[in-house]
Amino acid sequence: MSEIKSAPRWLRLSVEYGPIVVFFIAYNVSDLFVATASIMVATAIALTLSYIVERRVPLMPLITAAIVGVFGGLTLWLQDETFIKMKPTIIQAIFGTVLTGGLLARRLFLKSLMGSAWHLTDEGWRVLTKRFALFFFLSASLNEAVWRTQSTDFWVNFKVFGLMGLTFCFILIQLPLLKQFALETEGDTDTH
Repeated sequence: MSEIKSAPRWLRLSVEYGPIVVFFIAYNVSDLFVATASIMVATAIALTLSYIVERRVPLMPLITAAIVGVFGGLTLWLQDETFIKMKPTIIQAIFGTVLTGGLLARRLFLKSLMGSAWHLTDEGWRVLTKRFALFFFLSASLNEAVWRTQSTDFWVNFKVFGLMGLTFCFILIQLPLLKQFALETEGDTDTH
């Protein structure tokens, strides 16, 4: 069985982080409405680039793009920044709900998405899925608390640096779990 070729690293970085970098720069140069339009355009460009290079669009960036389109569109149409501020909450809550629903249905959606990067036992995937679902729900709650109680400047910095930093820290904390439940590969077996 052939393994699906993964996207080049530069492409994954462009699709995942390019739009948020464009959003941050546009906000600092102009305002939240210009930044919203900019992230919508940057997301469309990132997905188009992904399709041109790979002839496919990854599911999670596609879902995120749809939500960016809806909430960004509402923000611009109604000239109300509430919608773009709610977008991270909605995305995180959807991901948490999908992972939880998958567990209840005995499906390991995280394994389907990340199985080419991390090679774990099914028990490891179950534990990791529970942790990711909880992390997504906590991130959604934190975004709600921040955008409802802080200034737009604070929220933009939290969205760009805070959520990204928390995600990075969360993944680092999972390294012992990844090691504990790692599947042995042929190269890992010791010959004495």
